[in-house]
Amino acid sequence: MTTMPHQPRTDALATPDNNQAFDWKNCWYPIAFIQDLPKEYPYRFSLYDEPLVLFTNQEGKLGCLTDRCSHRGARLSDGQIIDGKIECLYHGWQFGTDGQCLHIPQLPEDAKIPANACVKSFPIVERQGIVWMWAGEEKPAEELIPTIPELDQPGLFCTDYIRDLPYDQTYFIENIIDPAHVFISHDGILGKRENAQPLEIEVIDSSIQGIRSRWRGIRQPNQPWISIDFIAPNLIIYKFGNQEKGRFGGTVLYSLPLSKERCRIFLRNYGNMFTWQMKLMPKWLDHILIRNLILEGDLQVVVEQKRQLQRLGKSLKDVYLPLKTSDTLVIEYRKWLDRFGEGLPFYQGYSSAKNFHPDELPENSLTLDRLSQHTQICSSCNQAYQVTQLVKQISLGGAIALTALAILTDNSWVSPVAVTAALLAVALAFAAQKLKTKFERAYTRH
Repeated sequence: MTTMPHQPRTDALATPDNNQAFDWKNCWYPIAFIQDLPKEYPYRFSLYDEPLVLFTNQEGKLGCLTDRCSHRGARLSDGQIIDGKIECLYHGWQFGTDGQCLHIPQLPEDAKIPANACVKSFPIVERQGIVWMWAGEEKPAEELIPTIPELDQPGLFCTDYIRDLPYDQTYFIENIIDPAHVFISHDGILGKRENAQPLEIEVIDSSIQGIRSRWRGIRQPNQPWISIDFIAPNLIIYKFGNQEKGRFGGTVLYSLPLSKERCRIFLRNYGNMFTWQMKLMPKWLDHILIRNLILEGDLQVVVEQKRQLQRLGKSLKDVYLPLKTSDTLVIEYRKWLDRFGEGLPFYQGYSSAKNFHPDELPENSLTLDRLSQHTQICSSCNQAYQVTQLVKQISLGGAIALTALAILTDNSWVSPVAVTAALLAVALAFAAQKLKTKFERAYTRH
């Protein structure tokens, strides 16, 4: 991936690809960080509302299938993996990573498995610690995987984070390419309210491949530029650093459009300037102390923003009041959807939309559910959560046993020792419960 020279765009709308529709199928989509992928059971996800399932065979090869059994339409992801084959929970039909049906329990031994018993499969590739799926009918082009060259440099350190968000991909991208909101929405976490200021924002290039841009504050002269690139359809890159001192870093945000109401994000911070404390910090602790708080800082705001806009049923052009010194990239992205989004299953551009506004507004009762949105799909946090639950149960059980021992040995030196140990066990159970809530409940300001 090459970086274009930073020259302001004069008229991005005058490009020859304006009338093209973006081909969303012949693209690579991030499915999971490899470390978060379970090997013993199926991994369920979707792409633009199409249900899909990922699983691993006995040789460690990944397979991606339509999550629908060819027999009676049951979800394959509800089943289990047996001898490297995914088995439907309903009648036990089994399928390989290529989608071929390999076993039907109800079929006589001398009968041949029907050719149309197969399930559609999709190409899978692993790159830079991420599992990618090719959604199109054409031969997959691995050179189109949006990898980050800097991640292959020696001595680089990175942290990964996964999260399901209760709104569609376009609202996530709009939120991420909006640097102005950081000082307000993430006050005290990622930014400071007193630093909110007009921004100088330049769109360098806008084409069917995406948008390249940069921004900086104007309160002080000659502030360093921060680049933001949108690589269609699912990548946002922030790059920063000091080339003279050999220091560099960035934030990579991939997203997977699960449905109109959900997207899965894959956040990766990388660089060669992390402190030793950050490098030694367990991933689950980094997620609790930093990543969750950042992502949840404006999660509810975006949910309610989308609900308000859906309730109005108007185009964004008729509702938004954009400022050149804060909203340039947001409007550019929505106009990008106007120009190239017609081929997408659904989208909401600045002045146009397709299959976007629902007949009924969904009930977002779990908008701040950290447990299901992150903990259960993050291997590090899920393991720590299970250990925390176990520690709590053992501590409570130990406290009860020690209390009983203290009662039975009331006139012995054992009794005060047992009471002290019981109190310590209760304290440990209390601490485990406090930590347990950090994996379950989201950060809120109020």
